[in-house]
Amino acid sequence: MDCCSNENKGGVSTKEKSVLFGVLAGIGLIGFYVGIISIFQGFNFALMNLRSLWYLIFPLVIGFGTQIGLFVSIKHTAKLTGTVATTGGISGGSMVACCSHFLLNIIPIAGVSGLAIFLVKYQPAFLGFGILSNAFGITLMIRHKNKMKKGGFLNNE
Repeated sequence: MDCCSNENKGGVSTKEKSVLFGVLAGIGLIGFYVGIISIFQGFNFALMNLRSLWYLIFPLVIGFGTQIGLFVSIKHTAKLTGTVATTGGISGGSMVACCSHFLLNIIPIAGVSGLAIFLVKYQPAFLGFGILSNAFGITLMIRHKNKMKKGGFLNNE
């Protein structure tokens, strides 16, 4: 099987498999976001916050899912493993930074309320940085996949 083959041993196409993993990754990231907020503020507040920040959260989720789908599509090429981990980590980290201001109820006790104020103030910037890192990662992965199709990379299987 060559690097760009569309069929796996089980008869499921690489495209179907990559779409499935991408969708599952996106759902997982939304679950992570809602879960973190729910721990500190409750499930209803998490849903309310998701509705108020949908324009930043959903591009992160879509970008992350796209990266995972592309990653599966190009069959875990070693060169891209760091890209997915880094930009995926930034997506998750951006969401944690977004959510962490809800620790305001707890962290004044620990004496770090300045950190919470910083996180609240720059919440859109953290999420925006996550969106930009997703776009960068997707661009790199598409270029790599195109080079693979043209025979520019060795098949590492």
